[in-house]
Amino acid sequence: MLVAERRNQIIEMLRRDDRVLVGPLAEQFGVSEETIRRDLANLEQMGVAMKCYGGATLVDNRNAPPFKVRKKLNVEEKRMAAALVARMVEDGDFLMLDDSSTSYFVARALHGKKRLTIVTNSIEIILDLSGVRQDWTVISTGGNLGQDVFAFFGRQAEETIRSFHVDKAVISCSGVDRNGRFTEAGIENANIKRAMMESSRQVILAIDSHKFDNTAFLTVGEIKQLNTIVTDKNPGPGWPELLEKQGVELVVPQQPGT
Repeated sequence: MLVAERRNQIIEMLRRDDRVLVGPLAEQFGVSEETIRRDLANLEQMGVAMKCYGGATLVDNRNAPPFKVRKKLNVEEKRMAAALVARMVEDGDFLMLDDSSTSYFVARALHGKKRLTIVTNSIEIILDLSGVRQDWTVISTGGNLGQDVFAFFGRQAEETIRSFHVDKAVISCSGVDRNGRFTEAGIENANIKRAMMESSRQVILAIDSHKFDNTAFLTVGEIKQLNTIVTDKNPGPGWPELLEKQGVELVVPQQPGT
């Protein structure tokens, strides 16, 4: 059984029973308890579960984890991906950045660029970019303020996004699976990402490598709708070939000596 399949089954158990235990899961799937603990840690990062003594409990996976939590997870991986994205941005570009913690690190990596126009629903990004450069234009989508995420959502935000046409949209997600989908934990987050994809000539998915072989609550889109996936390392066997078949460029840090 693939890791993603096991984790999907654990998610279904959580939705059915509200709680799972490490021991019974290890016995059921024929794996070690340490493997199950890693699964539960991954589901916690995705915002699906909350670890507790002996197992995990279900959280409301209609919403992503609070931004202040996401910003502290896998920081080095996100910084590596952000640095690669920054190399793809040219002076004078028109961009969209979603409210993900990865896009926050992308925004910080862009500080040396000139004459950028950035449309975002992220209050954190707006605050970070405030006063960084006089030759930048930063546009807020407006909309309904999300809880614990410091971002705008809803119809107004989506309509504002669709009124623009930009060079590149940088988005992130909760999971990418081998069925050719990329997925998200929250409905409003997914709607924002879809609107940004529709309004951009080039769509860049920036994720840390832990997101591969994961499936979150709902589908944002198909991998083939993306132009580029940027991550901190090779995602593992089969992934480069799968993405090449989908016509998606995979960008990872260059290894020493290559």
